[in-house]
Amino acid sequence: MRHAITTVILAGGLGKRIGGAKGLQLLRGKPLLGWVLDSVGGQSGEVLINANGAPDGYTHFGHRIVADRIPGWAGPLAGLHAALHSAQYELVACVPCDTPFLPDDLLPRLLAAVGADAVDAAVAVVGGKRQPTIGLYRKSVLSGLDAYLHSGGRKVADWQDTLRLHEVVFDNAAAFANINSHDELVQAGLAAREADAARSANRNL
Repeated sequence: MRHAITTVILAGGLGKRIGGAKGLQLLRGKPLLGWVLDSVGGQSGEVLINANGAPDGYTHFGHRIVADRIPGWAGPLAGLHAALHSAQYELVACVPCDTPFLPDDLLPRLLAAVGADAVDAAVAVVGGKRQPTIGLYRKSVLSGLDAYLHSGGRKVADWQDTLRLHEVVFDNAAAFANINSHDELVQAGLAAREADAARSANRNL
């Protein structure tokens, strides 16, 4: 089911620890960004890809690419800021490109949280810890975010603390695992292979 939201996939970092554009790193033969698209793309009325530098590698995914408006590789908030400026819808979800196993109910639960309360945003929480780059925002937060970034602010959690925020608790920590290195990429591939094998075995019972 598609929802009337824009989802931005954050792929604008330098990827120094993993050796290049993180969203294009292959996990079981598919780019990390492709895994994220499988999770959230079909549920979103619009998908944006936040990419900087040389974004040509992302064009074949078939979604509009938006670059940071804030110079100097200002981090994930700059990607959200660019998406809020460009989004078609009044609600904008934000997910990173390095979380390939996001749960299927992520967007519906964030959407329900924003709709149920008079809040500015909803953010995922796992194991008692906020997942700062995984959330859903009203476009009305843009002016405050713009001021925060232009004042030099860069910390996602500090800016979120200025909002009326609803925290949505998820139980499956593995679904929110992010990949920052080649070792973690290898481990994620092994975990995905084991999960596939378990599902296949269950179907044959």
